[in-house]
Amino acid sequence: MQVDTERRLLGTTGLAVSPVCVGGAPLGSAPQNFGYEVDPTRAHETVRAALDSGVNFLDTSNSYGGGESEKRVGAVIAERGGLPGGFVLATKADRDASGDFSAARVRRSAEESLERLGLDNFSLYYLHDPEFVSFKEATGPGGAVEAMVALRDEGIAQHIGVAGGPVGLLIDYLRLGVFEAVLTHNRFTLVDQSALPLLDVAAEMGLGVVNAAVHGGGILARGPSYTDRYAYRVASSEVIGRITAMEERCRQYSVPLRTAALHFSLREPRISSTVVGVSSAGHVAELIEMASVDVPKELFKELAPLAAPQDQWLG
Repeated sequence: MQVDTERRLLGTTGLAVSPVCVGGAPLGSAPQNFGYEVDPTRAHETVRAALDSGVNFLDTSNSYGGGESEKRVGAVIAERGGLPGGFVLATKADRDASGDFSAARVRRSAEESLERLGLDNFSLYYLHDPEFVSFKEATGPGGAVEAMVALRDEGIAQHIGVAGGPVGLLIDYLRLGVFEAVLTHNRFTLVDQSALPLLDVAAEMGLGVVNAAVHGGGILARGPSYTDRYAYRVASSEVIGRITAMEERCRQYSVPLRTAALHFSLREPRISSTVVGVSSAGHVAELIEMASVDVPKELFKELAPLAAPQDQWLG
């Protein structure tokens, strides 16, 4: 797989994106989630490397680092005089500190993001984590969905999507018929395949799917010796045991666990792109190299029975 040249269509949006997407969450510096600080210089170097890498997809959000991720991405965009041709930058509408996620808040979130990024419009704009408000509130008059559709109609967002956690809720949002893409996280990995019904619905509707957090917050990148947390919560002893067994299977094939975890997503035809968070220029190069490895199909046959029991999936 040549991730620096290969492009996949994101549903019917017309956007052609690389199989891997540079995740901008670490660029805002969130040590509570990632365990380390990322200063502005390092973040800027990372964004430069991403823009020069051949990968044409970067994901960030209004809320990452309290807006710091967007500011740092925007600084490099300004330095370069704009985004490269064909580059897809996605960001997200977020609640404010009070929890407000009304239509008015979505408007303000968009304005904040456009200012930080130095852009006139978004290639792809997601409604982010709608699980923190009721579906009725978000979809009713004066709600977040109303504003998302208006932003697209006005050309501020070329395409709109929904990004979040609970699979059933995301399916409900897709069924509204207004979103063109969906981003799921931590729910289509070697451990947890809660998102399978979501993939089915998105495929039926011709919608693009972006898959994030394939390493579960780190445990599927460095193993249980690094962390005992999956998706930012303590994993059960059974899940830890299964991941340990996965590490051993991967060693037998001379494939790092982190590489197998990435390719589990890359090999799924219903997924257009896979988001991996990066925090250094070296990580960008490592991501491309990791995605370009040829992983034996037989390994995935051995890893499949080691997924967590469905009653331990996030759902």
